[in-house]
Amino acid sequence: MKKILVLHTGGTIAMSEDKSGKVVQNVNNPLMTNEPEMSDVELVTEDIFNLPSPHITLEHMLILKNRIQQAFEQQDFQGIVITHGTDTLEETAYFLDLTRHFDKPVVITGAMRSSNEPGTDGYYNFLSAIRVASDANSNNRGVLVVMNAEVHAARLVTKTHTTSVSTFQTPTYGPIGIITRNQVLYHQTFDNLNTLDCQKVTGRVPIIKAYSGMTGELFDLLNPDLLDGLVIEALGAGNLPPAAFNSVKRLLKAGVPIVLTSRCFNGLAEPIYAYQGGGAELYAAGIMFAQEINSQKARIKLIVGLNAGISNLREFIEN
Repeated sequence: MKKILVLHTGGTIAMSEDKSGKVVQNVNNPLMTNEPEMSDVELVTEDIFNLPSPHITLEHMLILKNRIQQAFEQQDFQGIVITHGTDTLEETAYFLDLTRHFDKPVVITGAMRSSNEPGTDGYYNFLSAIRVASDANSNNRGVLVVMNAEVHAARLVTKTHTTSVSTFQTPTYGPIGIITRNQVLYHQTFDNLNTLDCQKVTGRVPIIKAYSGMTGELFDLLNPDLLDGLVIEALGAGNLPPAAFNSVKRLLKAGVPIVLTSRCFNGLAEPIYAYQGGGAELYAAGIMFAQEINSQKARIKLIVGLNAGISNLREFIEN
């Protein structure tokens, strides 16, 4: 029998709809009293947080990371399931994937419909996550996100719809597996992620999104002495309007580490274009390109790299 640790953190999966149709927090998580009964799995459950996911911080993610390491290193768990609100689920999943030192499965799931709404998806997603975490084929795949009978890699999955149960998608590549009635089927693998342990997650790293006609006003508002880093969600393959880039140069000159991603849903950020404000000029000026990940994940990667004190930050960000 496989021993699986379940860590509940709150979110819609732990909430209920009230008489007015608003979704509200419950004092007691309904999943605590409605756990699946499986003949080959023993569940050990902890209500580690009870928070809407917009309340989740990097400090909460670090607590989860340390609890996971303890469970695998000091206790006899074969897998871990985390229930989580969906708004920041991808960020927690990515942080855990980026800082992990384990090969056993860690599976994160949530719900788009609260526990008493018609067509609620929470219980099914929870059961699916347990099945994935207890499946031997889930080892050595990094942190996994399970929603709507699909298995996604934490590094690339993102929330794409405000309310749909199929909101979690992986741009460009798609899910790495599916969950049928009788089995978990994997059809895709990714190269191993370069992981990096950290024991603190401090730092001010905002995200700024580029747009047509953007000038340097937003960047001029930033005091480099109050920044630890900056993420820019740039245009296309990784470009900025010239007026905006002129102001970014001031931050670069002050030594602020700047990471660039694309605002496009699919594709990679690459330093291709050589015109003024084009990616080639940004890259040559010292801006780092986070090729495949989105801006919120690039922010986490930069903060982890800064707190770990690695010497070659560009190499870490770009690989």
